[in-house]
Amino acid sequence: MRFTILGASGFIGSHLVPHLAHLGHECLAPGRGSPLVLSRDLGHVIYCIGLTADFRTRPFDTVRAHVCYLADVLEHAAFDSLLYLSSTRIYGNSGEAEEGRPLLADPQNPGDLYNLTKTTGESLCFACGRPNVRAVRLSNVYGGDFASGNFLSSVLRDAVERKRVVLHTTLDSAKDYVSIDDVVELLPAIAQSGRHRLYNVASGINVSNGTLLVEIRRLTGCELEVSGQARTVSFPRISIERVRQEFGYSPSLVLDDLQQLIARYTNTPRDY
Repeated sequence: MRFTILGASGFIGSHLVPHLAHLGHECLAPGRGSPLVLSRDLGHVIYCIGLTADFRTRPFDTVRAHVCYLADVLEHAAFDSLLYLSSTRIYGNSGEAEEGRPLLADPQNPGDLYNLTKTTGESLCFACGRPNVRAVRLSNVYGGDFASGNFLSSVLRDAVERKRVVLHTTLDSAKDYVSIDDVVELLPAIAQSGRHRLYNVASGINVSNGTLLVEIRRLTGCELEVSGQARTVSFPRISIERVRQEFGYSPSLVLDDLQQLIARYTNTPRDY
């Protein structure tokens, strides 16, 4: 089959492309800034374009990435299906994290720009009137993303290089982590045959900072400091029953993967 990965140079896209090639699929991966030939048959499009930790300092880029470019593709491109990558972060203001539940966001809160643009992207997918357009809400994806400013990557970097981790969120803070290996297995399957329009892809288990750091300290011997201004940030448990039932999904657990992640980071040449 033919797949087109938009955002192929990002963390998820750069893992999807070799995975699809390994499975024998034709994979188009337009470079950043390269014009997309919308009249060409793009096959199954997986829309990985997006900002993560830097969205607060790049609000206009965030809107363009999550909404504007998506609108052009949905309106003009020729494709068999399109899968838009959203985020479970949008559940942060809600009490439950199940597909179909109402969401809350505050336009006056700069931190909610990410949530509002992702939900706008989802809404555009569902309102465009085209068949086989779906969205996936991804949890905090972990893997070999060592240059990232995301929380887990930053903690592992400090634990290995500096032997000291300073937390700016409390030990009680907790979130869900999902393996990049699980993500690249599920996304093509959802794109080709998903029976629903919206899926959560997560581990279904929240892991606290305290639990993470106990294992990271055991593996690295690092010191730990919690900032005096640390705040508690916790998210509701994410339901993964839909992907469990439809695809037989059994997620990896971040605590089981920490030793391998740390070993990989230690042995990875660093040019950042």
